[in-house]
Amino acid sequence: MAADPDRSTRPPHSPQPPGTPRWAAMFYDPLSASWRCAAESPDRTPVLYAIGEMTQVKRARGDDVTVALWGPDAGEWQRFDLAAANAVDVPAPEPAAPPTAEDSARPGHARHAERLEDRRHQVLMAGLSKAGLYDLAPDDETAVRTLVDRVDETTLRRVAHWMALAGRPVE
Repeated sequence: MAADPDRSTRPPHSPQPPGTPRWAAMFYDPLSASWRCAAESPDRTPVLYAIGEMTQVKRARGDDVTVALWGPDAGEWQRFDLAAANAVDVPAPEPAAPPTAEDSARPGHARHAERLEDRRHQVLMAGLSKAGLYDLAPDDETAVRTLVDRVDETTLRRVAHWMALAGRPVE
């Protein structure tokens, strides 16, 4: 049996969190070579939201992110596969159109447009997190930027609402 050449660079499997089964996000810290519980709740949604927020912060710092989601299943701990939720293959979007001279000529327009873009980006990222899509690849980030650039806020809020509904656990 051949050894996996990539095995030494991968973290060990996440240990089960201590205590009563609940929803918990375990993050791997490569510096200490250990796992820590970074978010926990009786409900799944806040933990998924926290995973999305923490992942964005860690990636912005240039850190690698390894996370495991644990939750209750028939009163016992169960590890849930987050990779399956992120396996959606999205085609690369076309590049956004550059701003026109007319847009940049108006005083204060650039700052206002930037604030609106940031707000639309937050709305879309929150919807993706609620749908369980917290760990975005560079192509996914490009797709988010394209949507933010081309779609109005009302439409993005509607799309985020659909994603939140799709991300709810089946009862």
